[in-house]
Amino acid sequence: MTDVLITNGTVVTQNRDREVIDSGAVAVEDDKISAVDSAERLEAETNPDRIIDADGGAVIPGLINAHTHVSDIFLRGAFEGDRGLYDWLFNVKQPALSVMDADEHALAARLYCVEALQSGTTTFVENSTALDWTDLEPTRRKLDVYDRFGIRNVYGAGLRDRSPDEDFRRLYGEITDSSGGSVHPGPDALIVETEDGLADVESLIEAYHEPDGRQSVWPAPATLATTTPDMLRGAYRLAEEYDVMTTAHVAEAEAEVRERGAVSSIEYLRNVGYLGERALLGHCVQTNNRDVRLLAKTNTPVVHNYRANMQLATGFAPVVEMLGRGVTVGIGTDNTILNDTVNPLSDARAVATAHKGYHRDSGVVPAETAFDMVTRDAAQAIGRGDELGTIEPGKQADLAVIDLNRPHLTPAPDPIHALVYGLQGSEIETVLCAGEIVMDDRELLTLNEPLSELLSTAERTAADIVRRSNIE
Repeated sequence: MTDVLITNGTVVTQNRDREVIDSGAVAVEDDKISAVDSAERLEAETNPDRIIDADGGAVIPGLINAHTHVSDIFLRGAFEGDRGLYDWLFNVKQPALSVMDADEHALAARLYCVEALQSGTTTFVENSTALDWTDLEPTRRKLDVYDRFGIRNVYGAGLRDRSPDEDFRRLYGEITDSSGGSVHPGPDALIVETEDGLADVESLIEAYHEPDGRQSVWPAPATLATTTPDMLRGAYRLAEEYDVMTTAHVAEAEAEVRERGAVSSIEYLRNVGYLGERALLGHCVQTNNRDVRLLAKTNTPVVHNYRANMQLATGFAPVVEMLGRGVTVGIGTDNTILNDTVNPLSDARAVATAHKGYHRDSGVVPAETAFDMVTRDAAQAIGRGDELGTIEPGKQADLAVIDLNRPHLTPAPDPIHALVYGLQGSEIETVLCAGEIVMDDRELLTLNEPLSELLSTAERTAADIVRRSNIE
């Protein structure tokens, strides 16, 4: 029995043959895609409960945001942009997150889900690096929000077990002294004992991870500077034991290169046993050719957080070299307060254009490759390539229907070119996640409050958070 039939659209399958079906259709049964074929055939062979007419638009796999930070959304536009990584981290992000309560985290999650679904995103990997293990109420509230919105999510449970050394304490003091009085949690905030932290993550996995559902939990060592080798090894062990993944921020800024000394961040991770197909590495900006070879040799996936890296001027990750070596690369919108959007296709456009200019080669990162990085390659990067990222029978029915009948998308002889270079985000009309229609004709069916009320409450809450944290 077919539950939903999406018909009369250009189906961008992203399958192995990169098949694009004009006047195509996609049949959905329960939470999976049951058939993909011409509209004429599936309309004749199925008797669906619900027909969605794509009206000549595009039907694409639900987009995957492989690295993001949810609660930061309240700080959009709240600070002077001329900041380096540590200035931004210690004087903007950490102060704000330290004053937020569970209600505010839950509100941030609702706002995030609205924006994500309206952009066609059906899966995101949250890096909760500011997780306070003494108070898990914000975590519980956020996971409840994701569940109610019906969006597929990975909760990266942040871990820190390394006390800062004297050099770092001195650096922290120098940076925060010039902040003008922001609230600072301190350099020792959020640190746990190694085994306690791993046990806490395991308990969170046991409580919330759904192997066959839409909610996942991963261990997420925050950075190399804040975690010990034992924590990194333990996180990878947990990922293997529970058949999940682990993720960390790696080689984001030049300061990390100086901290590592003669051994690069990638070499260090290889030496401590953290490289491999279950370790999703965010950023990897400060990496060299040898590092890229190590990533390829160990099948370690990477998330390219382009816009955030550009905003903080940390540099270009060698993504072209990674792709050339066969490294699986996804795209993450990273911090909303650096990116200003959670729309993966917006970042795909930036990636597809910027690397051409940086390499002075118009052939690098074509539109097709950029689109892969938010669909099929992103699914592979997060360990879900068998279930997500393409439109094929047996895959999860995570789908987005897009209106191409817009002036800025006309003409559109190549739908992938139009999606990457032309789409603004407002063209997403319908979104399904695990076969459930969560947005229909731009109406969010899982939002249980007026959108205008959510936006006004978020506006007031954001201003209050900035005031209480004394961000300048």
